[in-house]
Amino acid sequence: MSRVREVLRMQASHNDHHVALRTAIGVGVPLLLLVGIGRIDLAIFATFGAFTGIYGRNQPHRQRLIHQATAGTTLLVTILVGAVASRAGIGDWGIVAGATLVAGAAALVIGLSRLKPAGSLFHIFTFGAIASVPTHPPLWQGLLTAALTVAFALAVSVATRLLPSHRSPWTRPTTTPLTKPERRTVLREAARYAIAAGTAGSIATALGIGHNYWAMVAAVVPLVGPTVTHRLGRGVNRVLGTTMGLGLTLMILLLGLEPWAMVLVIAVLQFCTEMFVVRQYAIAQTFVTPMALISTELAHPSPPALVIQDRAIETLIGCAVGFLVVLAAHFLSALRATRAAEV
Repeated sequence: MSRVREVLRMQASHNDHHVALRTAIGVGVPLLLLVGIGRIDLAIFATFGAFTGIYGRNQPHRQRLIHQATAGTTLLVTILVGAVASRAGIGDWGIVAGATLVAGAAALVIGLSRLKPAGSLFHIFTFGAIASVPTHPPLWQGLLTAALTVAFALAVSVATRLLPSHRSPWTRPTTTPLTKPERRTVLREAARYAIAAGTAGSIATALGIGHNYWAMVAAVVPLVGPTVTHRLGRGVNRVLGTTMGLGLTLMILLLGLEPWAMVLVIAVLQFCTEMFVVRQYAIAQTFVTPMALISTELAHPSPPALVIQDRAIETLIGCAVGFLVVLAAHFLSALRATRAAEV
């Protein structure tokens, strides 16, 4: 019972409204600008470029800027690879293969760079969503949109230095090189991301479910956390939050909102997501589910019922795979520890 309470417990707030406001502005302003100039077809590139603002949550300004610039660069590379894959027409199995490589490579870079949030969830989502869209605007326009959105997110991040009450010292962050055991841990984590994503994506594709990258995203959710209980709890919260979020998604889609109104909804959902993502993951998922679906459907709409059905099934597939990977990793770790003790 205590473990159930731990999974569902609401954590204390740590100035979550600051990062929530930054990220809401970071995604809302570029999307509104695209709506204003009649280029909603570029929305997907702005949406994923805006993920830059999620990194370095409560770090001092200089360190946050460095970490967000690193994260933004990895996102731009992922966007480029996804756009090229889309133009190559790699198909569903190609998306699984590509997203599996992205899952491992991005997790490795993020881990070695010590970025937070950890893992490659956002990169898997970015590659899968862009690669699965059959037609895109000219490549240079998409990349320019993404790059400008990344730059805007960085500007928003450091803009709070203009307020004396929010200003942090502009000192060079002190970092120590990763030790050999730490590097081995990062490598093992990257391998788990690739295995979980590839397995979940393969199952979804073999079953003929659309949007196979959603299963891959869900599969890596349980891989983050200090303990097995915490990791499994994230998976449970993912399922609970997604279930509630799909109901909210249906209500929003049935309203038939104009693009500018949808953008405002996305900004509000982004704000709410960042308000709860650290405090209570299930509540955050209630908001992030419609935000993710609406963001990707904004320029390339699909039947709402089909989208919701695919998301529900693939979340279950992904979380189940993620649970198995976490438990297998725990078993292997315990086995290594036992053998080391016997030596």
